[in-house]
Amino acid sequence: MLPEALQLEVVTLERSIVRASVAEIQLPGRDGFLGILPGHTPLLTELGIAALSYKQGADTFFIAVIGGLAEVLPDRVIVLADAAERAEEIDVPRAQADADRARKLLATHGDAETNWDEILRDLASAEARLKAAEGATAATPAGVEA
Repeated sequence: MLPEALQLEVVTLERSIVRASVAEIQLPGRDGFLGILPGHTPLLTELGIAALSYKQGADTFFIAVIGGLAEVLPDRVIVLADAAERAEEIDVPRAQADADRARKLLATHGDAETNWDEILRDLASAEARLKAAEGATAATPAGVEA
């Protein structure tokens, strides 16, 4: 018998981001998004940098996820993120400034000491935060720990 919901837990080394019963999850895998429904085949995946989304009832909620791992089981998903922020926590002007700064650095020719990988990661992180904030709903998701 398939479970009717998934238990989602998103944590970082510093804190628990969310723990909730959800209907579905869109995970940012390293090589693309994974759609997870109750009863999903077990897997372990490396996470990319993007907005994770999950549904509770008619509402969809977003979390900016910056790398890490996810364990998917038929009745639960555990996300161990390097860094993560709920959409309502994101400082949008700061994220936009971070994205603008990274784009400006990418537009320069740089020099031998320019760390292009770090700049690209900073840009992807800022864009993930902006995407999560953009998709946020006005409702506060159940299972959010203050």
